[in-house]
Amino acid sequence: MKYDDQKISEVVLALLGVFEFENGRVWKKIEFGVMDELFEKGYITDPKGKAESVYLTEEGLQLAKELAKKHFSAQE
Repeated sequence: MKYDDQKISEVVLALLGVFEFENGRVWKKIEFGVMDELFEKGYITDPKGKAESVYLTEEGLQLAKELAKKHFSAQE
């Protein structure tokens, strides 16, 4: 699957705007509440702890790929 980099950049920028605080400041990582919600829904492993990454569950990986295709696929 080839993804449209412009679409991805726009969505990342939009997400940064959603989580902006202190007049334009944003965290580089995904907001904790969002990660906790994805864990509660069973899409990722527990985000709490020292690890820098999480794993997508089987259901989460399938949904993530479907959403990536829906929102970011490049026109062929």
